[in-house]
Amino acid sequence: MTPRLSILMPVYDERATVERAIEEVLAADLPVPFELIVVDDGSTDGTSEVLRGRVWDSRVTLLEHDRNAGKGAAVRTALRAATGEFSAIFDADLEYDPHDLAHLLGPLLDGTTNAVFGVRAFDGYTSHSFLYVLGNRGVTLAANVLYNVYLKDLMTCHKVIRTDVFQALPLRARGFDIEPEIAARLLRGGERIFEMPVQYKARMTEEGKKLTSADGFRVLRTLLRCRFT
Repeated sequence: MTPRLSILMPVYDERATVERAIEEVLAADLPVPFELIVVDDGSTDGTSEVLRGRVWDSRVTLLEHDRNAGKGAAVRTALRAATGEFSAIFDADLEYDPHDLAHLLGPLLDGTTNAVFGVRAFDGYTSHSFLYVLGNRGVTLAANVLYNVYLKDLMTCHKVIRTDVFQALPLRARGFDIEPEIAARLLRGGERIFEMPVQYKARMTEEGKKLTSADGFRVLRTLLRCRFT
């Protein structure tokens, strides 16, 4: 039987990009059948009306939170609804290319690993800022020291994981710290994370970029919590 992929899309105040993001995912040429689970995390900018106002492809499932609960909560809601053998997180901000999911699936389909992360190539055109890249490098270094591994991009959104492994992780982060929590729980569970390059183009703060310096401290706190509890 051909395995299926569940694509988990947390959405919060992405009215300008969400339609295109969904359309690009649906148009992606992937090696397996897939479903797209979109979770509107209490948007207040008209995103909810955009999502409800269209008849979507049968592969799309729309779920809603009554109020904003954070990216981590939205990912967990989508994960509970996942029915595919593999699950991938894919944001609605157009920073990533859904076609990259095809090659990220390779090491999972051939049984090499249970988890594949996409590594972003930061440069002058695709990066948000020097401090943004420096912060990413800093928290990735912290994870490598704490967990004695060598990851290149801890905070990547592009994560594809066997669904049974993913659903078994004791995740509780509510915000962007869901990204390091997923990595930390995989490592604590003895999983080896396979990394592959992916395309990336960061949007600017004025375009809706939501990460702040405070998120960096939350990431470090999450890494420490998962390492010592």
